[in-house]
This record gives sequence, structure tokens and C-alpha cells, in this order.
Amino acid sequence: MKQDESAAQSIVMKSEIFDTHCHIQFDDYGLDPADVIESARLAGVTRMMAVGCSLHDSQQAIEIASKYDNVWASIGLHPHEASRYVDDESAIQSFRGKATSPKVVAIGETGLDYFYNHSSKEDQKKMLRLQLDIASQHDLALIFHIREAFDDFWEIFDTYTGIRGVVHSFTAGPKELAQVLERGLYVGLNGIITFTKNVEQLEAIKSMPLQSILLETDAPFLTPVPLRGTICSPEHARLTAEFLAKLRDESIELVASVTTLNALNLFRIK
Repeated sequence: MKQDESAAQSIVMKSEIFDTHCHIQFDDYGLDPADVIESARLAGVTRMMAVGCSLHDSQQAIEIASKYDNVWASIGLHPHEASRYVDDESAIQSFRGKATSPKVVAIGETGLDYFYNHSSKEDQKKMLRLQLDIASQHDLALIFHIREAFDDFWEIFDTYTGIRGVVHSFTAGPKELAQVLERGLYVGLNGIITFTKNVEQLEAIKSMPLQSILLETDAPFLTPVPLRGTICSPEHARLTAEFLAKLRDESIELVASVTTLNALNLFRIK
């Protein structure tokens, strides 16, 4: 699944960046997607993943991906939304049908969130299993949202085989990082790393294999330093990449090329 750094450098030559997690299709994003995509291109963020959190915005992700060659879609039912969908068979069948839509390359956000508990734990678990099943059926990658729920997450995850995916917006500790890496999952890093005060987290980021890292923004959320207080946009993935390169004492070209190749491998994009 992982490639060496020299191969990455030969494949991606211009420090192009892949924003593997954004929500530019959201109704309330506040910016024109065409302008967002062009601004990102000018910043060298040449590919992006529109990530769904509900049935509605998963369809919007599909539609925006169909309009732009450099945008792909992930369809997901976020753990916050689990109780809304768990007993809605019509919605679930509609969601299943979207998995075969052109340019859908992943399922997610899906996972468990015990920090907010907007949905019951049992409903979250049911919807996580549903989406793991769909991803397995169609051989799609998964984008996982896990917050204060790793023990229950692994209990479910480990009943499946052949799952490939990324733990989005990783902010847990060394124990959880080791669990992620030993299962061959990627780690999604975004603007949080530019403003976190958690020294242990930064040390973990410095030491983790570059071949396990994906860059993301979570736009319109989590705007990196020095633009805190503004709407986050895929172009800001470059700020995170530059911070990461400096933190790890690596070139921006290396960080960009390896993380982009990682994304292409995970999502099986040619």
C-alpha cells in the first residue's frame, strides 16, 4: 500500500497537493465552489475530495465531483446523523445506490463520536457497520471520524478484513496512533497541527512515517494559522503542508509528493 519516497518524487513533480477532506459542497459553505477550486489550483492544491456527512450533501458531493475533473466524492452518514437514518430504510437504500456513482471513491465520514453524542452509541455503531459493509461490497476506501471512541471503534473494525482507509483529523495520542498504523490505516492531518498546544501530538506527527500521512483541510472548518477566524478553503492545505514540512525538517516538495501519492493509492485514483 505504501510507496517509497523516491517513487513519490518522480510521480508528483511540482509539489502539488491533494486536499483529501473538504466540504465545499455544503449548502452553507459561503463561497462559490468554482472560485474555491480555482484558488486552490493557483495555490498548488490540484486535487480534492468532497466528503459527505448526510444523504443530502453526499449527493451534492457527487454532483460537484461530476463537474470538475480534479474533484472526487466520498459519500457518508456522519455519526452525528446516525439516529436520523438508522431506521429510515428508504434513505439507507438511497445511500447504498450512491456507492456506484461515477467518481465516488470512498465511504465516509463514518465512525463513532462519543464527545458530543448527538446520536446514541448503539445507533452510531449500527451505521458504522452499515458503511463498512457497503465499502467492503464495492471495494471503496473509508474516511473515519473517531472521537473519544477508539476502543469501541476497533472492536467493530477488527471484525472486517481488507479495509483500507484514513482516520480523519487525527488528534488522539501515541497509543491510538500506534493502533492506527499497525492496522495499515492512514492519518489525516489538517490545520489543527498549526495551532495545537499538545506537544505530545506534535512529537508523534514528527515521528510517524510520511508514507502514512494524508493532507486535508476539513474546509470550511479548522482554518490553519495564520488565517484563523476566516473560512477554511482547500487552498489552505498548502499552509498545513508547509508547517508539516518545517516540523519534520523535510522539503515541501517531499511532503507534497508523498502525501499526494498516498492519497492516489488509498482512493485508487489514476
